[in-house]
Amino acid sequence: GSSGETDIENSPVDTVGGEEGEGEMYGETNMEIHNATLSGSPKAREKEFFNPMLNENQKLAVRRILSGDCRPIPYVLFGPPGTGKTVTIIEAILQVFHALPDSRILVCAPSNSAADLVCLRLHESRALRPGTMVRVNATCRFEETITEAIRPYCRDGEDVWKASRFRVLITTCSSAGLFYQIGLRVGHFTHVFVDEAGQASEPECLIPLGLVSDVSGQIVLAGDPMQLGPVIKSRLAMAYGLNVSMLERLMSRPAYLRDEDAFGACGAYNPLLVTKLVKNYRSHSALLALPSRLFYHRELEVCADPTVVASLLGWEKLPRKGFPLIFHGVRGNEAREGRSPSWFTPAEAVQVMRYCCLLARSVSSQVSARDIGVITPYRKQVEKIKILLRNVDLMDIKVGSVEEFQGQEYLVIIISTVRSNEDRFEDDRYFLGFLSNSKRFNVAITRPKALLIVLGNPHVLVRDPCFGALLEYSITNGVYTGCDLPPELQPLQK
Repeated sequence: GSSGETDIENSPVDTVGGEEGEGEMYGETNMEIHNATLSGSPKAREKEFFNPMLNENQKLAVRRILSGDCRPIPYVLFGPPGTGKTVTIIEAILQVFHALPDSRILVCAPSNSAADLVCLRLHESRALRPGTMVRVNATCRFEETITEAIRPYCRDGEDVWKASRFRVLITTCSSAGLFYQIGLRVGHFTHVFVDEAGQASEPECLIPLGLVSDVSGQIVLAGDPMQLGPVIKSRLAMAYGLNVSMLERLMSRPAYLRDEDAFGACGAYNPLLVTKLVKNYRSHSALLALPSRLFYHRELEVCADPTVVASLLGWEKLPRKGFPLIFHGVRGNEAREGRSPSWFTPAEAVQVMRYCCLLARSVSSQVSARDIGVITPYRKQVEKIKILLRNVDLMDIKVGSVEEFQGQEYLVIIISTVRSNEDRFEDDRYFLGFLSNSKRFNVAITRPKALLIVLGNPHVLVRDPCFGALLEYSITNGVYTGCDLPPELQPLQK
């Protein structure tokens, strides 16, 4: 196993005891780490990270979680797009497991797919002995839907009482309710990690949190309050705030707020409570600049593999060579079929298909169909685009709503915004429907690694603050093409 990772020398807590920081800041369970740390400088133990590729910020987060200094209030790992949030959580789980022999760890996520991913990554780390980790599923889940690699962990989880004796348990937030049913004592788990915490509603998030001691238990919430929140269908529930995740609500509380004066030296947040990851390993700088400015205080750093993100800079269809963004203005007619409430724009669907064909059959920069994703907010538009792509033998291109793309990345993303009616002024929010949600916008434009193509009607989109900013960014960088611009944007054209 690994000895402790507590970074006492850089600890912001000036302790009362001897110079190495005896006693008061540690709970009982943390004494082992404390003693391990005294045996030598933590600096010498860099090699003890299970994942040697972690950056400094990620390592800092792991050390903070391991120190337990913030207990009992939740520690937040704020992970903007492509910054390696899950990688960091995996390392923290492994460190807690090995450094604190008495720890019992509950790891939750709002969805099965997210919980499965954590299980798979822990399995791949090869750092947990067999019989250590278990994946507990809801009784209604079918085995066919589960990846081969994690099925053995699921079988161990079939008897909930037996499962509760494992040291690392993985489940969805709502299935953590099974442990209440078997009468597991509060405080049984020493650590609870919630990954993708921004997508869990607060009551859902509280299910696992109720199983740790409110004195010595440690809670870690990992996610991004600027990306999609929980899916709430009831208008009434939304009006009362059920669509605000616990992560997002905490991040707006005084203890968790940005304070550049107080914490400027350590990332603008209180380092005891929040680590914000800022190194983005996904996107080209031209694609990262706008979301970084709109949502992340211009703090995101471009750290992606240059060979990947620059792979399409020479594509013959780019309006500006070396700048992998296209905003293609389309003034089509929007339509609905029969009684369907779902919109589609034939002109945009055809344009999407054209771009897909151009990319898949390009001479200079051919792109495999599996590397292209098409995001569009309306189910009808999804259907129309899929039909067109089937006709040109490009069925492998994924087409779906923003929700279906959260957490994923593609070499190329094409966004079809659909809404085109220019005279429905009464309620801007209604007529932009889907688009008026900045979180959806953020998720959509942060999926691509090497190329983003946006199709839409500038006369409509100029009224949405996010798409308006994207239009300005595209025009000033010379990558706008297509229909005439609305008068207020024309002066920006060179």
